[in-house]
Amino acid sequence: MAHGAAAKPSGGGGGGGPEGPPTVTSTGWEYDMGGGMGILPRFDPEKPNKPKPGGGGHQVPVEVVVQQAVRRLKLPKPVIHTSPDENFAQVVHVPTWMWVERSSWAPVSASASVEGVTVTAMARPRRAVWSMGEGGQVVCRGPGTPYSDAYSPKASSPDCGYTYQRASLSAPGRAYTVSVQVTWDVEWHGGGQTGVVPGLMMTAERQLVVDEVQTVVTR
Repeated sequence: MAHGAAAKPSGGGGGGGPEGPPTVTSTGWEYDMGGGMGILPRFDPEKPNKPKPGGGGHQVPVEVVVQQAVRRLKLPKPVIHTSPDENFAQVVHVPTWMWVERSSWAPVSASASVEGVTVTAMARPRRAVWSMGEGGQVVCRGPGTPYSDAYSPKASSPDCGYTYQRASLSAPGRAYTVSVQVTWDVEWHGGGQTGVVPGLMMTAERQLVVDEVQTVVTR
């Protein structure tokens, strides 16, 4: 059987070197990304973006451009894979391996420009939280390892696995609802500033049947 906020200056007080751009950490609010929830940056209203010296006029606030860049990020929706195969029954007390496609676990970037202010946002996946349907939850720091014949059929996943304790016969539809939530963190730069937007989330779910195999002893 296969298994499968607060703004802070980046320069020091007495280092003597040139100061870098200020770093802004946003708190943010949720918005729908179409297949997942995201966090748009929210900035301290008491510290508005200052126009560049010599600009001679109004400059669009950098947070407006950051929001546009974040909205343009095309984060991949995770696809749930398991071993035993997700289209077949998992087995009680037998390790289940979980993973999402490795191609979806890679940085994604997007840029936006408004009135001469350009911001580039780079999103990186940080963790995947799996809810297994019977009450258990697994936090994986990467996409997970696909099962292959290089592993023993009884082996547990080295980085993202779960072992069911109860069959899904009493669950609605006789199957557990399994979900994975991938969290992305965003770093952005532009308009003379840099910042972070933590906690963009993309989710997926599917039904997973869990069965109990009875052992028959013959003589």
